[in-house]
Amino acid sequence: MQALAYNVQQLRMMVESRVWTSTHFLGRRELFFDGVSSVWCPSNPSNSQSISILRNAGDDPGDLCSIMSSKFLFTTRRRLFASLFLSLWPYPSSVFTAQALGDPSISIDEVTPTFSPSGAFFRTEDRVVESFEKNTYSVVNIFDATLRPQLNVTGMVEISEGNGSGVVWDDQGHIVTNYHVIASALARNPSAGQVVAQVNILASDGIQKNFEGKLVGADRTKDLAVLKVDTSNNFLRPIKVGQSSSLKVGQQCLAIGNPFGFNHTLTVGVIGGLNRDIFSQTGVTIGGGIQTDAAINPGNSGGPLLDSKGYLIGINTAIFTQTGTSAGVGFAIPSATVVKIVSQLIQLGRVVQAGTNLDFAPDLIANQLNVRDGALILQVPANSPAAKAGLLPTTRGFAGKKQSRIIQVIG
Repeated sequence: MQALAYNVQQLRMMVESRVWTSTHFLGRRELFFDGVSSVWCPSNPSNSQSISILRNAGDDPGDLCSIMSSKFLFTTRRRLFASLFLSLWPYPSSVFTAQALGDPSISIDEVTPTFSPSGAFFRTEDRVVESFEKNTYSVVNIFDATLRPQLNVTGMVEISEGNGSGVVWDDQGHIVTNYHVIASALARNPSAGQVVAQVNILASDGIQKNFEGKLVGADRTKDLAVLKVDTSNNFLRPIKVGQSSSLKVGQQCLAIGNPFGFNHTLTVGVIGGLNRDIFSQTGVTIGGGIQTDAAINPGNSGGPLLDSKGYLIGINTAIFTQTGTSAGVGFAIPSATVVKIVSQLIQLGRVVQAGTNLDFAPDLIANQLNVRDGALILQVPANSPAAKAGLLPTTRGFAGKKQSRIIQVIG
């Protein structure tokens, strides 16, 4: 073993090589500076002679390097180790400490990192987790039967516009989604019972199961559609519907969907506004919409917007964005509207809405014609219920006289 010991006033160098046995050789060199030793490294065995050299050296650590270079043939790696320790020598040994590896006389304390348990969730976190776990099996993937995923130039799968989300409405297999999610299939005017989509439902074992989604009914004006899958009722987990009429701006809400094809993604936000106009992809404006900053992206359409208790308060439908992705302004059709439309689609296959089919004059025109009470009818569609009831449109004669009965008091 070779050992080097350095004192501030005097350098004492001792080199000793030994042969342990005729068959087992181990050579190592160690540098000791006030109790500081280098990392050892194996080397070729030297002869069995012992060499002791004593020499005075100055305070300059360079003297040590000079003596070492002249007396010993150091390899490049050993020169680097020696230079490293010399460069660190001005620091006191209490600051720099190293231990020789493999030396049984020196113990190495193992440092085990301390891990703090995560502990229980906050109360608000518990509610979010519970809501997600309770409803994740009620959210489905919907793929327009006429569209297929495409590979882009990078080899990634592009999610088609016709792919989105939906909710299990009841244990009879009815699935609610947006009209625009399956718009391509609906453009072919399919009849009731015809397959228009593929529906993937998450089973309790975590496996997605595929079903054919048959058309029950669709309403373009409200951007809603109902499909039906054939499966046992004990497999389905219907979503629980809440009251959208009692919502308050600022209360927490959750969105679950399949944005960009990422199944069952949860986003959390608050209700940012009520009674908003939703400009749907079907080209119509839907009134009474719920505004939220919960992230809604392509693929979220048709998925549920939930309150903090996990009840359905809306169907996510649209986002306000200039980039095509979430900008913090999303919109959902309120559950009150969804219940009314879906009930008719299931029972009748279509939506029947009461109305007069009349075109009324704006107040400005009515005031110019001195019509102060009631409503001024501009047009009455032929063969409409209003025409059959005897309502007449507005006509003007010469000299500005109004002809026929054009004023009808409503309500």
